[in-house]
Amino acid sequence: MRDRRPYAGVRLPSPGPPLPTEPAFWRSPVRGVRFTAVLGLALLAGVTLLFVTGLLSYAAYNPDLAAVNDKTPDKGWLGFYLFDWPTGPHWLYRMTQGIHVTLGIVLVPVLLAKLWSVAPKLFALPPARSAGHALERLSLLLLVGGALFEFVTGLLNIQLEYLFPGSFYPLHFYGAWVFFAAFLAHTCLKLPRALQVLRHGLPTGQDDELASPRPSEPTVSRRGALAVVGAGSLLLLATSAGRSFDGGLRRTALLTPRGGAEPASGPNGFQINKTAAKAGITPDVTGDPWRLTVVGPAGEIRLSRTELLAMRQHSASLPIACVEGWSTSDQWWRGVRLRDLAALAGFPDGPPGVLVASIQRSGPFRTVALRDNQVRDPRSLLALGVNGEDLSPDHGYPARVIVPAAPGVMNTKWVGRLTFGEL
Repeated sequence: MRDRRPYAGVRLPSPGPPLPTEPAFWRSPVRGVRFTAVLGLALLAGVTLLFVTGLLSYAAYNPDLAAVNDKTPDKGWLGFYLFDWPTGPHWLYRMTQGIHVTLGIVLVPVLLAKLWSVAPKLFALPPARSAGHALERLSLLLLVGGALFEFVTGLLNIQLEYLFPGSFYPLHFYGAWVFFAAFLAHTCLKLPRALQVLRHGLPTGQDDELASPRPSEPTVSRRGALAVVGAGSLLLLATSAGRSFDGGLRRTALLTPRGGAEPASGPNGFQINKTAAKAGITPDVTGDPWRLTVVGPAGEIRLSRTELLAMRQHSASLPIACVEGWSTSDQWWRGVRLRDLAALAGFPDGPPGVLVASIQRSGPFRTVALRDNQVRDPRSLLALGVNGEDLSPDHGYPARVIVPAAPGVMNTKWVGRLTFGEL
């Protein structure tokens, strides 16, 4: 007798693989709220320190001192600062920015593991079950997007790959505020639960919403997965931190442009960021015709390098520390104190701030402003030599500024003009 059931004898297509919006898609046995909580607490400590050191770095540029220093002129109340950037200890910026950049690199495996651990939640449907849930999802969008933006732009900046739709400084500054606001909101929502899970485990009868309903066979334990993340962070630390030191340790910084051998040998053979050739500095503008113009109440005073060398010379041991996180050890600089030049300009009783202008024709930070406390510090020099030898062209010959605890770009090279008192 003929089978009259619909589609009898027809082989129906088997259902396709599950989509990311379905719980069955996520089968890793490693995922779970405890695993995510451990990563979240690590990020809480790390990102908070990143944010604080990032604000300190921005403050070190003295953005409220003069328009030439301020790369985010529309910052409003986001640019608040409680103190003027100090000059001591002289290694302050080297430490804070070294921590900021190195920690940002080290946290990359932790961030990626955290995003992987919560991926099922990011794809869950419906996208909003209530107004509160919608706000939580919005904060997650800002959190994930902000984190990726900050880490990617920061890493590109370290690698000197300026693939940004604008200046790195305002993009990273405003992005940091958006990211940290979302991070703070997320922390307020999730921290109590994370601490409860780590202390007491899940409450009785409550399901682990991050665990797979149909996990695959385990190939690594959750502790093993955390160990892999930690090992990745340690590897990044070992291959990047060396750029903050001289000698053999710098050669271990395989992942940064400032790793490897020093750019030259001898007294001037320490790290630089911009060569004289790249800045358009040629011998015809740094030779005998060069003059330093000092401006103040006493008028304009023009000094040759020979006249500067005839003035009383002072020494200071100071490092060079860059916003990109690399730095040098202390170098022995020798030259004329900025406060002595301020006195020559007509400020004998107390030096004011100074506007420093380079003779380079293009590029950022050709002009910077220094505070009165920076000019007043006896270690702040218009340096004419380093480590017992004249400055090389790449290190700022015929004269450069060197100031304790200041970012490298504030230590202007190839100085042509010092204007005291008017910022």
